[in-house]
Amino acid sequence: MLQPSYRTGDHLLEALPHRRRWTLPLIICLAALWLPQAAGSTLNCHRKCICASNIVSCSKMNLTLVPTGIPHYTGVLDLSYNEITKLRAEWTTVSLPKLHNLLLSHNGLYFLSSEAFINVKKLRFLDLSSNSLRQLDEFIFEPLAELEVLLLYHNQISQIDRSAFVGVMKLQKLYLSQNHISRFPLELVKEKSRMETLSLLDVSSNKIKALPIEELKVLPAWIKNGLYFHNNPLVCHCDLYTLLAHWYLRKLNSAVDFKDDYTCILPGPQKTQVAVFDLSGDYMNCSTFKEEDEEAFLEQTLTLDCDTKQRNMSKTWTMPGNVPVINGGNQTAKVLRDGSLEISSVRSEDAGTYTCFAMSEAFNETIYVVLKVHNFTIHGTGETLNTAYTTLVGCLASVVLVIMYLYLTPCRCFCCPSKGKTRGEDSIHSSMLSVTPTHEEPALKADLNKHVAFIDSKDLQGQNGKLNRSGNEDEDLDAEAGSLMKGKRKKSVAESISSVFSDTPMVV
Repeated sequence: MLQPSYRTGDHLLEALPHRRRWTLPLIICLAALWLPQAAGSTLNCHRKCICASNIVSCSKMNLTLVPTGIPHYTGVLDLSYNEITKLRAEWTTVSLPKLHNLLLSHNGLYFLSSEAFINVKKLRFLDLSSNSLRQLDEFIFEPLAELEVLLLYHNQISQIDRSAFVGVMKLQKLYLSQNHISRFPLELVKEKSRMETLSLLDVSSNKIKALPIEELKVLPAWIKNGLYFHNNPLVCHCDLYTLLAHWYLRKLNSAVDFKDDYTCILPGPQKTQVAVFDLSGDYMNCSTFKEEDEEAFLEQTLTLDCDTKQRNMSKTWTMPGNVPVINGGNQTAKVLRDGSLEISSVRSEDAGTYTCFAMSEAFNETIYVVLKVHNFTIHGTGETLNTAYTTLVGCLASVVLVIMYLYLTPCRCFCCPSKGKTRGEDSIHSSMLSVTPTHEEPALKADLNKHVAFIDSKDLQGQNGKLNRSGNEDEDLDAEAGSLMKGKRKKSVAESISSVFSDTPMVV
């Protein structure tokens, strides 16, 4: 007799107590509901996602995790407008070698694993905008060596590690606007650390208060053309005005397109916000910008740059007088490989306006460079300075010698000891000046002794400045006075010298 057969499931259910038979189905149902959320639901191109060839779009599907089972041939994956708050390393367990566009905007994403992009190394476009990212850690984008465009705008980023973009060597456009960045990321555009392909950096609408003005001035035009920093609380300064005025004069897109959005805060307690391009008026009276000319010296080798707004353009030059520059000719100027013009052994006739014509498939640009040539060599300036220095030293030495001569020479008159003076000779009205040579004969010495007499007019009224060597001065004075009273004039002695004023020194 055949025994009835039982299925395994029925046997297990019968083996369980009656009151617990409902427990096992409940556990299975809960596991079915929980497991897809833990590991990500399997991709379903008919219900939750739209699949079109190599494009997979799962936008606005209220996903909290990235679906699993994404085809390896996927080129574009759109996961925007969902609720994926964390992007862990295992969000895709298989490599996606053909994925070049990944869209994760509007997800509330606040966590990025350092290994989140290990399996998508061929990405060229990554959209992480409009999320809740707060910082960019070191080497976070290092696996993305092929990345060209990175969108990080409208997040809450306040900290960017200086090595966050290391390894992203092909990045062309980086959008960091509408964040909380307070430091300008100079390392992204500085010559020795910048990515050579980066042509657009947008740090507008952040919290940057100061800019490295001097470093920004020397950047190539193709970088300045795509460097946007408007709508930041910058402090007003004339250097900031000069920088933007130069960019506007060059018609750079970053200055022309957002001219009215470049504002700054005036110094002072009121914190008044004004337009940067108004600083040349009443606010700070900044000097109007004017393009400076190139300067050169005779026999100097000079290089003129054709600083275009785009890279990799074909460039040709003309010299003053619209003379084309032809390499290999007899001209002293030649066009280098980077498009700049080299002038060897500059001459006076090389002065004038040089024109660079830059052309590409979609853009043409003309740049004028005015060259001024000084009429001396660059070493002549040093020689002129040396001559001026020598002249100055000579003048100072002459002044020192004159001072020494005036104040350090030996005494010859008033400080010498007196010899053979009588008591009456030291009167307050006369003094002795001896010019007698020390080695002359006695008779000649006696003749050379002379007196300088200062005669007071009160004592010698009517004398008219005459002196007598006879030794009887009182008698002569009386006679002279009497003669004057009678209207007669006494003849002067032959050896006397008349003086106009009575107190004028007279040599006797």
